[in-house]
Amino acid sequence: MVSEVKAWRPAVGGVAEAFHARFTDHAYPMHVHDTWTLLLIDEGAVRYDLDRHEHGALRSLVTLLPPQVPHDGQSATPHGFRKRVLYLDGTLLDDALIGRAVDGPEIADAALRRQVHRLHESLVRPGDELEAESRVELVADRLRRHLRRRDPVPEPVRDRRLAHAMRDLLDRRIGAGVSLREAAAELHAHPAHLVRAFGREFGIAPHQYLVTRRVDRARRLLLAGRPVHAVAAATGFYDQSHLTRHFKRVVGTTPARYAGSNGTTVL
Repeated sequence: MVSEVKAWRPAVGGVAEAFHARFTDHAYPMHVHDTWTLLLIDEGAVRYDLDRHEHGALRSLVTLLPPQVPHDGQSATPHGFRKRVLYLDGTLLDDALIGRAVDGPEIADAALRRQVHRLHESLVRPGDELEAESRVELVADRLRRHLRRRDPVPEPVRDRRLAHAMRDLLDRRIGAGVSLREAAAELHAHPAHLVRAFGREFGIAPHQYLVTRRVDRARRLLLAGRPVHAVAAATGFYDQSHLTRHFKRVVGTTPARYAGSNGTTVL
């Protein structure tokens, strides 16, 4: 029996599919994927075999199953389980890491689990693709470090030239926006390094910087009497609700109330 299922393909490079589900009595037969399976368990536990060895996916762990390696899965308790899965393609994790993942698919890293959780949250919000891209690149970088048996927390990186070049690019693309991979290609940098360098230099993530610049532009347009829906479109937000959510978080009130405080009525 399935109580909930949601599957979609996010507009984020490297993520082939996102899948959220709760199962009570479903058991997966032995099967393979052509992508990496990044799994969080939110309720219950899952028992599975991977390469003829028994494993368990628990709430406290991040589970990473490699492509082309057979595995199955079923609830370890009578009450079922709830899970969130991201299927990652080879642009994020390459095949050379498959053997390491077979040897150790369970990763006990609380910080990584929080990162994956926040990534899922950003993926379900339309219009926040730059945030999701940043998060997926940092998650993939941490996964690679685990698989290569390196320190999963890299030293802070300072690259002022790159950080300022990224800020200039964001300033030029406030309305249209830019994907992280596009920015990395234009600036000849690895996406994860780009995100870290920007944060180290300015104390804010690229997606946060872009949102605040858009909100500043929205404030000026609202005070000029533009309606909220038109302001959302003009400043690069996905829709009016997307503008309202970020505007309220940054300014402390909704766009309509902000404009109304100037004696202007907008819808």
